Amino acid sequence: MRWQDFRTSSNVEDRRGMGMAGGGGLGIGAMVILGLVGWALGIDPRILIGGAEMMTGGSGYQQQQQGRQGAPQDEAGRFASAILGNTEDVWNTVLPQQANRQYQAPKLVLFSGQTRSGCGGAQSAMGPFYCPLDQTVYIDLSFFQEMQQRFRAGGDFAYAYVLAHEVGHHVENQLGILPRVQERQQQVSRSEGNQLSVRVELMADCLAGVWAHHSDQRWKSLEQGDIQEAIRAAEAIGDDRLQKQSQGRVVPDSFTHGSSEQRMRWLTTGLKSGTIQSCDTFRASQL
Repeated sequence: MRWQDFRTSSNVEDRRGMGMAGGGGLGIGAMVILGLVGWALGIDPRILIGGAEMMTGGSGYQQQQQGRQGAPQDEAGRFASAILGNTEDVWNTVLPQQANRQYQAPKLVLFSGQTRSGCGGAQSAMGPFYCPLDQTVYIDLSFFQEMQQRFRAGGDFAYAYVLAHEVGHHVENQLGILPRVQERQQQVSRSEGNQLSVRVELMADCLAGVWAHHSDQRWKSLEQGDIQEAIRAAEAIGDDRLQKQSQGRVVPDSFTHGSSEQRMRWLTTGLKSGTIQSCDTFRASQL
């Protein structure tokens, strides 16, 4: 992927090496996530959207010390800020054109080990995630090494897909989808809530594809093999594959992100169409 020519975003806070300020322990949501099967891109929206479920009950939330502001100078940090900058440039154009809404870009926080978010405590084991309460994407960049070593799903475009997926959740938030899902999940069973979570995650996969579609059209950013990299990454983190690897069996009712086939298909849908409308998983009769 030709990311070196992208504009780097200054909307980045680098907390790597800082640790977590204050005490208080992990939030409830963080503990739930740590118990989920394997690594996954993003977090169960019932936890993230609610936000309060992740706050540390009774221990008091303490503000994380502010990190360095602006695009980092190391290669991994520059890569993340460049991908963020490119998503800003794409969605600044696409969202007004296709959804008649002005795009308000999310912030990106880079951390190592653990940190605080507006949704509670965060640890590297949670994987990258988007917190709608502070409209921020959080990621420990060591996740990219985990993708390569554990999932055999490395490559610049695969890593960019990870970030674009989380930005996709921010687009969902701006479209008003996340608050509606939260409200609905409070009214349904756990199994039905999981199904709503799957639709949220698959839509974010598709929106990541929409970003890549327009990035390639405008900047010729994709190189041979890039799409296959992202598809391999989507396949590697399907709920069915993760469950089979960790527990030897697949429990579809417990899916929160979608199967490998679903994740690959919705990413491809966004890549081919380039339209937000094609990503409406909530109207799709078959996921």
